[in-house]
Amino acid sequence: MLSRVASSVYWLSRYVERAENVARFIDVNYNLTLGESDSFGDQWAPLVYTTGDQIPYEERYGAPNRDNVLKFLLFDEENPNSILSCVSYARENARTIREIIPTVVWEQLNQFYFMVRSAARTPATLDQPQEFCERVRLASHMLVGATEATMSHGEAWHFSRVGRLIERGDKTSRIVDVQYYILLPDARDVGTALDVVRWSALLRSASALAMYRRQYGKITPDRVADFLILDTYFPRAMHFCLRKAQESLRCITGSTAGTFLNLAEQRMGLLCSTMDYTSVEDIIQQGLHQYIDGFQNQLNSVGEAIHEDFFTTSQQAGNQGQIQTQSASQNSQSQIS
Repeated sequence: MLSRVASSVYWLSRYVERAENVARFIDVNYNLTLGESDSFGDQWAPLVYTTGDQIPYEERYGAPNRDNVLKFLLFDEENPNSILSCVSYARENARTIREIIPTVVWEQLNQFYFMVRSAARTPATLDQPQEFCERVRLASHMLVGATEATMSHGEAWHFSRVGRLIERGDKTSRIVDVQYYILLPDARDVGTALDVVRWSALLRSASALAMYRRQYGKITPDRVADFLILDTYFPRAMHFCLRKAQESLRCITGSTAGTFLNLAEQRMGLLCSTMDYTSVEDIIQQGLHQYIDGFQNQLNSVGEAIHEDFFTTSQQAGNQGQIQTQSASQNSQSQIS
């Protein structure tokens, strides 16, 4: 497979997953604040921190408030992590590999793109974003389903899965970190009804509430952290995502368990092994924010190694700067119209 094709498949999946997760963050936060812009103003700022775009946001909009945060994360074409930008980048990557992806995948992505474009031209979307966020999630699920059902599970499919799962693991880590580190305004709220509501919102943002209830029942912070970080059966848990991404890397390179043939496999194996032998008590003792910060740095290094091992150094203009994660500025990316 050409490295250009592998890169496009990988980033197509990452951008679709990123758009879905931004929609999840917005929808849950909107429900948590009941859509208020003033009395819950401080609760909109963490959404910008979640995507790692607080600096460009502050430069353009100033202090966070409901309307500006929604505009920035939903439809701002100058924000490379907005839903509109992500879907545009995904479509452009798909356009360059039309011969690789099934027709139904291309058609579904086109419908996704035009749905977002249409919503961006409708002012009412910003007033009531829940319906739009739900449509984004469903469009993403349909696209993933079409890929799973109609694309041969060869190298291209594995690159697609690696991209999707690395992005998903990164976003799950960010929503857990934001809840622990930013969203809880007062230590006196710990253990109260407000605290339970917040943790329930966190689980809903990962579509994890029902599965968590089935496994643990009562909502407690340490169990929520354990479920979203270390669980090996829930599809949006960080550990699950990395294990499946590691499986796909092995299928691409042909290596066996316990061995590695390149830097990406080595770094992924080290990160997975660390999680295999980590308990939630170890994480809490270290400090959850510190653990998440270290995890994200290691995941960033995995992404950089994937780029070095599999992709060419000279990419199309639409792909420039893609190896940077949300924790770094992506302003170097060219805008795709």
